[in-house]
Amino acid sequence: MPAGSGPGRLAVRKTYKLYVGGAFPRSESGRCYPVTGAHGGHLANAALASRKDARDAVVAARKAFAGWAGRTAYNRGQILYRVAEMMEGRRAQYAAEIAEADGIAADHADRLVCAAVDRWVHYAGWPDKIAQVMGGANPVSGPYFNLSTPEPTGVVAVLAPQRAPLLGLVSVIAPVIATGNTCVVVAAERAPLPALTLAEALATSDLPGGVVNILTGRTAEIAPHLAAHADVNGIDLTGAAPEDAVELERAAATTLKRVLRPRPGEDWTADPGLTRMTAFLETKTVWHPVGR
Repeated sequence: MPAGSGPGRLAVRKTYKLYVGGAFPRSESGRCYPVTGAHGGHLANAALASRKDARDAVVAARKAFAGWAGRTAYNRGQILYRVAEMMEGRRAQYAAEIAEADGIAADHADRLVCAAVDRWVHYAGWPDKIAQVMGGANPVSGPYFNLSTPEPTGVVAVLAPQRAPLLGLVSVIAPVIATGNTCVVVAAERAPLPALTLAEALATSDLPGGVVNILTGRTAEIAPHLAAHADVNGIDLTGAAPEDAVELERAAATTLKRVLRPRPGEDWTADPGLTRMTAFLETKTVWHPVGR
């Protein structure tokens, strides 16, 4: 038996916090809520984020946006790949959290973790390719070059899916930041622990603080503040309850946000395609006279 272990030791419970601006603050409200497993057992207490926490996360995301969008696409890809490396080192922890949250066998949970790491690697390869796929030279009548190129939208609020707590989470975060956006993520209310473990991987990778900010708590409480926030440029409603999604879209319309609507029954193991990357891109078109 390893030194220092044994039946006489007290369990060292982990204190889960928010992830905002590259740091791990407690909720300013001081609230928390119990996280239970698939069979009703207590797993942990997670921070119950407030409106003030959401505002702080948006401020952090806005502050990080210019630097992140201004990096070379190749460098963003390198950083995303580094995150995948950090996730690979935590496979056992992710698998245990998913198995407890969803009540599935350990080998099934491990396969889901592998799929999540592979999905992150997939998006790590896209930052220096998306411009070639979505941009191009446009044919015009006149002595001009007409070039279109995609650019990031800005700060994106992401409501993480309530199921698939790691694979689904990765599938909504990675495409947003791969294209140069920063984000504020509301983790799955039912199973937030994989999101907080991902936050630890992000914090120990090369990802600048504020590019990804993760809040835990009641999605229905936090989402309206993000949908109506004037400094949020887009919102992914994947994790919203069907009865709330319409109201959130209306709130987003007041500040002309880009909105990605939820797709019920989405298969997170399927080929992700380009939809989640293109949803939060703007197209800039430049005209330039042809030299003579």
